[in-house]
Amino acid sequence: MDMVRVNSTAITAVGYDPATGRMKITFKQGRTYDYCRVPPNIHQGLMGAGSKGTYFDRMIKDRYQC
Repeated sequence: MDMVRVNSTAITAVGYDPATGRMKITFKQGRTYDYCRVPPNIHQGLMGAGSKGTYFDRMIKDRYQC
């Protein structure tokens, strides 16, 4: 899975596999976490969000554990 660098104060890079719904997020602290069964619209929302950290907290955190 290719990781795409993003402009964010909280997140460094995001990877997404639409075939499986698996998303990887690398945070500024250096840790990478996997999220499973993430719908495409949630990934698109994250990538287009003005504040990726806020979007992550509201829409992804604690919802798509593997």
